[in-house]
Amino acid sequence: METVLTSPALWMLGSGLLIGRVVIGTLMMAHAGEKLFGWLGGQGLRGTAGFFEHIGFRPGLRFAAAASLIEMISGLLVMLGLLGPVGPALLISIMIVAAVSVHRGNGLFATTNGVEVPLLYTTGALALALAGYGPYSLDALLGLEVLWTPSMTLAVVALGVLVAIGNLAVRRSVVSGTPGRTRAKVS
Repeated sequence: METVLTSPALWMLGSGLLIGRVVIGTLMMAHAGEKLFGWLGGQGLRGTAGFFEHIGFRPGLRFAAAASLIEMISGLLVMLGLLGPVGPALLISIMIVAAVSVHRGNGLFATTNGVEVPLLYTTGALALALAGYGPYSLDALLGLEVLWTPSMTLAVVALGVLVAIGNLAVRRSVVSGTPGRTRAKVS
């Protein structure tokens, strides 16, 4: 049986997954830290709560805290390679909400606040969910990889998408030209 110690191809695959996980997970935790603690020039929880209210998520403090904690947890799970598709599904859920509520209508690229960044995070998370975390993960170390069958993985990712849709459904749309005022979304 080939292992990462005896197969250069398995070593390279495992190393690639490890690098991807660490970068995506660490960046997502830093992203959450901006919102929660004001790290790296972020607004902190109170400032983020005001922004969430402005884009229709009320009460802003509750939504901001939940989103920030989910970002932190998803980043940590992805970075460590723990609990299979759960971390990626959380990340996908948060990024769908961000893409629709903040970035949609601004084009593709980050220079115009477009969907580029949430699309990259979502794509990376989906790739990790489908490929698995690889041999250099806590899932592999703890023998948890066997839990994440293709059916289970797809179900967890689908649940993440459904949670995003539910979150967007409770969002209130902003009244045009009146920052901070919202009305119930009629659609």
